[in-house]
Parts: sequence; C-alpha cells; structure tokens
Amino acid sequence: MANRLRNRYLYTPRQKLFAALIALVVIGVPLGYGIKTWTTPEDRSCAPGVERPAGSDECIGVNGDGYAFGVPELAEVAGLIGRENATLKADEYATVAVLLPLTSTDPGMRVKVVHELQGAYARQYRANHESNSETPRIRLVLANTGKGNAHWKTTVEQLKTMTAAPQRLRAVTGVATSSAEVRQAVAALTGAGIAVVGTTITADDLANGPGPGHNRFPGLARVSPTNGDEAKALAHFGEVDAAKAILVQDTRTGDHYTDTLKAAFAASLQGAPYEPQLFTSPPDPTEEGTTANTFRQITHLICDTRADTVFFAGRHTQLRQFINALGARGCAERPFTILTGDEGSYLGADSKLNRSALRARLTVRYAALAHPDAWRPAPGRPVPATGGSTVAYETFLTDIARASKQPVALADGQAIVAYDAMATAVHAIRQATPAGAAHPELADVANQWPQVKGSLRVQGASGWICLDNFGNPYNKAVPIVQLTQDGKQRFVALAWPERTPPTASCLPPKRG
Repeated sequence: MANRLRNRYLYTPRQKLFAALIALVVIGVPLGYGIKTWTTPEDRSCAPGVERPAGSDECIGVNGDGYAFGVPELAEVAGLIGRENATLKADEYATVAVLLPLTSTDPGMRVKVVHELQGAYARQYRANHESNSETPRIRLVLANTGKGNAHWKTTVEQLKTMTAAPQRLRAVTGVATSSAEVRQAVAALTGAGIAVVGTTITADDLANGPGPGHNRFPGLARVSPTNGDEAKALAHFGEVDAAKAILVQDTRTGDHYTDTLKAAFAASLQGAPYEPQLFTSPPDPTEEGTTANTFRQITHLICDTRADTVFFAGRHTQLRQFINALGARGCAERPFTILTGDEGSYLGADSKLNRSALRARLTVRYAALAHPDAWRPAPGRPVPATGGSTVAYETFLTDIARASKQPVALADGQAIVAYDAMATAVHAIRQATPAGAAHPELADVANQWPQVKGSLRVQGASGWICLDNFGNPYNKAVPIVQLTQDGKQRFVALAWPERTPPTASCLPPKRG
C-alpha cells in the first residue's frame, strides 16, 4: 500500500521529467565534454609558426616575432630581433633564418646558441641602420631544429615554404654542427635553391669541391676553415715532430666533424711510430657514457710511448674527459701538449673540466674559429698586414654591444663567427639585387659565392672571407688558443692553412 502511494504521489510525470533532466545533466555533461575532448585535435601550438610535434614537448618551427622557444637564456636576444623585425615594412625586406638546435639541453650548445644569435642580431642591426640605407633591409627569424637536430626535417620543410612573398626567405645561416642531421638539412635546403651560410661547420665532406660530384650542396658557403685547413694550420704553427706524436680518435662513424678531423690529423702524422689510440663515444656525444674509463686506460698507454704531443679527434665532452684523465696520469713528470679542433672552444665554459689538470704539465691548444684578441695588436704581436683587420673587428665590437645589456662573452668565438656568417649572407643578398629592384631572385643569391673574393671579399671580424669557386674560405686565419691554468681561453697566435697570410688581392689560386 505504501509503495503504491509513493509511486502515485511522489513519482508524478513532472517529477519523472525533472529526475530525467537531472540524470541527463549529471551523466551527459561529462560525457559531452569527454566526446569533445576525444574528437577535438589537441592544441600543440607554441607561437606563430611554432608547434610541438607529435610525441615531443619541444617547440619546433620558425618565428621572428620575439618568441624564445621556452628557453629563458634566449629571451633578451629574441626580443631584440622581434622588435627590429617589427620596424620593417611589408615590401622592403628579405628574410634570413638562423637554423640551430635552440632547445638543446646540452650546456655547451646552449651557450653556443645564445652567442650565435647575439652575433646574428648585431649584424642584422648594422645591415638595417649602418649601411648607408642599402636595400633590401633584413628580417631575421629563428628556426629551431630541436635537441640533437632531431626535428630538422620539420623545420626545413617550413623554411622551404617561405621563399615567396611576404617572407621572401633568401638565405639560411647557423647550421652550426657537422652532424649527419645537419648534413641532411643542408642538402634539403640547397636542393630547394636556398643559399646557406654555415657558421661553425668544419667537416671537409660537408662542403663542395673539385672532382666528381663536387656540387653536392649547390649554394652552400662557409665562413670557417675546414678541419683539413685547421689541421694544416696547427701543424704549421706547432712544427710537430711526428716521431713524438700520437693520435687519440673516436671510432664512432657518421659524425662528419670527427671523421674528417681524424683523417686530417692522420695525414699530418705520416710516419708516426704509434698506432692511434681508440675510444667510442655514445651515439649522442654530449652524453658522458663510459669513455672516461677508456681514457684512464689510454693515459697509461701514452705514458708507455715517447710521445709528447697528442692529437685529439673527438667532440668536446670526450675531450674534457680525456684532459681530466691525462691530468691524473702516472707519468706526471713528463710534459704533454694536446692539439685539437675548434670543439676545444667549449671547454672554457665547461664546469666539469678539472682545472688542476691544466697545472699538471699539460698544455691544451686548439684551432679556434675566432678569438677576440686575434686582430688586436699587442706588444710583440703585431696584426698581420693582410688576412683581416683591426678596423673590421672594432666595427664588430660596436655592433655586438647592442645585442645585450650585459657584455657579450666573446672568448669562444661563436658570436664573432655568427656575425661574419650573417655579414656574408647580407653581402650576397644585396649583390644579387638588380639595380632598381626591391629584392633579389632566390637563385641569384645562391650563385654569388664565386664572386666573394678579391676586392669583393667580406671584411669579417674573424678575418677576411675570400671564397673559392666552391664556397669555401681560402687560407682563412686560424687563431691558436690555449686553455690557461684557470681554464680561460688565451690567444696564442694566428696560423694559416697555407703557412703564411693571403696576398693583398686575396684571390684563391688555381688548384691542380
């Protein structure tokens, strides 16, 4: 009876409708939200032109509006670039992209990236404000390839879509490591007719040259000497006795910097009595791996030789490990000199370098790409009459002061080389622009490199940039730099791949 009354009076049609509506709200709203969430694509955008690829938290792409790609260290210089770009009118500029692993987590690479962007911005500012109103003006954009350049293809494909108006991409600079990924990126860009100016790529096989298949990267130019030229400059400077030298080299293949450096060093050590000492770095050479253990053993073997000079062919993480190990060697009474390539420039900022090793009768010298003292006269060290100039370097100092509220660190040479690469790109863009035209054609920029020589050379802050017919710098100045006992980078002298500075004409000779 009670149930019949409850059903009759409590479950009226109105109550049943109300209960149904409540149930719909309770169940339907979450269900609807879930369906919307499942059916609506996730917003993976970071900024205009930049987004997170599937499976990655890195912001990948191209932006020139001041976006810093989530890297606090880049905020200041990215902001300066964004503000400069905002002053440009739609039809008055050509675009240059700086292609780098902006979100790298490797400490050395993060420092390098900051300095390269500072150098590029400094030269952009000069092009737009201190070049007698020459045109076109220059828009600078940042192009991120991600940690280890893993997302190079995504970014390069985006750059390839930017050659038409309004962006008018006319050159890409940066491309700063001689890795397999960078090689692929350069091949894709130059294959699309886009001019590329490498900053710190030094691998001999990441270049054009004479012989079959010589034009592998049409439109590629570089402002840094090759590993082969670095090795020749080191050998000329040190007058190394091959009978008292030994090579320590990485066996990991596919790293064009290491592969070509060990080949160049081996060529300089013809007749050396000892076989090379081998180590194998991790697939990602910025990782520590177990190579420190290998170096501890190698130092024992080096003590068994008569060698007093060690040529090191490897990346900076392993170089630091080797220095630390050799500093703790058993034959501490014997002096040693380590000679290596431009990866040595990372050591000044490497907190894991054991500075006491440098006080253990151990001298570390490397072939730098640039140094702030290279073109400054000093007592007993005059500036060469050719190959570069104090005036060009002083101009750079004026420009780089605009790139940060704090003094820009110059000892690693990265800002200097990036400034020169940008100067070379701007030079080509403006030389390719016909009289009366507002912008150059894309293909005409990539065809400029054979004419960058003689009186048309670029007066670089790192030295003269005189390119041969294949876009490679001829007899470029190579600063020899030594790590001091407190880990600072001291300029020693300029060395030259051709033994002496270039002539005043700076015209590369015909090669056989």
